[in-house]
Amino acid sequence: MREPGAKAVWGADDIRVDGKPVPALSDRLYLMLNKPFGYVSSLRDPEGRPVVTELLTGIKERVYPVGRLDFDSLGLLLLTNDGEWAHRLTHPRFHVSKTYKVTVEGEVSESTLKRLRSGVYLEDGFSGTAKASLVGRHGYQTDLRITVTTGKKRLVRRMIEAADCRVVHLIRTGFGVLELGNLKIGRYRLLNPDEVEAMKKLTGLP
Repeated sequence: MREPGAKAVWGADDIRVDGKPVPALSDRLYLMLNKPFGYVSSLRDPEGRPVVTELLTGIKERVYPVGRLDFDSLGLLLLTNDGEWAHRLTHPRFHVSKTYKVTVEGEVSESTLKRLRSGVYLEDGFSGTAKASLVGRHGYQTDLRITVTTGKKRLVRRMIEAADCRVVHLIRTGFGVLELGNLKIGRYRLLNPDEVEAMKKLTGLP
């Protein structure tokens, strides 16, 4: 069919542009990975460090991380080939929450927790408010649970440093309605349809 306005069906018709076949749209994939320490949240790294997609054995489609987790951070990382879904989950306008378990050096006072809840001023502006609670203490370390809704780079680490504490260990345990659960480090799973739809509803996607 060469007539203007003619319709074609993906997967049924032979669709070409300038004589070259146009590949069919790939199925949408939504994955949750428990990112280990020492992996970069990108498709490639100029320094030659391992990247998270190397952990996706058995996944043939090209997927990319939804946002980032630092090289030295662990935990819940989403990957997808759905651009609009990824954009909305990471854009500050949609205020999608992310929850972290953070181990810090020393004891954390109630006044420090209040400071984190109220937000702190960073070199690139106000951090935004946060939910911050004490999980427990062990030795000379304190475990905190912190939930933020802004998307600044290395936000939780910088907030804690601004509150005069030092991060020992940081793991993301929640993203929107999703929780890391018992997914083992370095392993991934497909999100089920209900999880995908619930995340869409958070940002108003149909």
